[in-house]
Amino acid sequence: MLEVRAVPAFQDNLLWLLRCSVTGQTAAVDPGDAGPILEALGGQPLHQVLLTHHHPDHIGGVDELRERTGAQVLGFARDRHRLPRLDRALEEGEAISVGEEQATVLFLPAHTMGHIAYRFTTTEALFCGDTLFLMGCGRLFEGDPAMLWAAMERLRALPPATRIYCAHEYTLTNARFAVEVDPDNEALRERLARVQALRADGRNTVPGTVAEERLTNPFMRADQPELALGLGMPGASPVEVTAALRQRRNTFR
Repeated sequence: MLEVRAVPAFQDNLLWLLRCSVTGQTAAVDPGDAGPILEALGGQPLHQVLLTHHHPDHIGGVDELRERTGAQVLGFARDRHRLPRLDRALEEGEAISVGEEQATVLFLPAHTMGHIAYRFTTTEALFCGDTLFLMGCGRLFEGDPAMLWAAMERLRALPPATRIYCAHEYTLTNARFAVEVDPDNEALRERLARVQALRADGRNTVPGTVAEERLTNPFMRADQPELALGLGMPGASPVEVTAALRQRRNTFR
């Protein structure tokens, strides 16, 4: 089994510490700050660092972790020019492992042009950085709406039980936005209530599942006619709806 621990950092980042329960091999995902990871390790070894993209809040702790633990750093080959030095440069579809747990690399350009995710196939866990958030998605800093919609189509096709480990705790704001653009979605209203209760209790909302996102994430539902109608865009394509949703989300508070 893959043991997963959330390690909070900065204001709302979620760093992830992975451990194979059979071998004890460990990995950190997107360690923007080394300190919280080292504290969570409690003196135990760190074997790998898995990077999804180049933004500072995802890579800022890599060099210190490498120096302190000797961990190998893995990231996307075509983005190596703006990532910390890679010990292993990855391509789409390549397999990696954390102990006995196998993962496949998914290339998902949208938030950035070099964004990847790691899908652990045995335990059905997805570490998706900033491409997908619960009931939301990352800003389009480099990609375009067509890329984002293609990423959403690919991710919603994953097995429904796949657990989504995204890199930020944005769920409450995302849920409030989703209800605004999809007000007749009863599953969404029920999920908003659960999220509000979790956050009121000081608990994380992550992970979610692909099954939940299919029902409640407007960016995964951009091909649904009711969303286009609600945006005043009857008959619009999914890419057009995606663009409108992302533009509105950019200014939503």
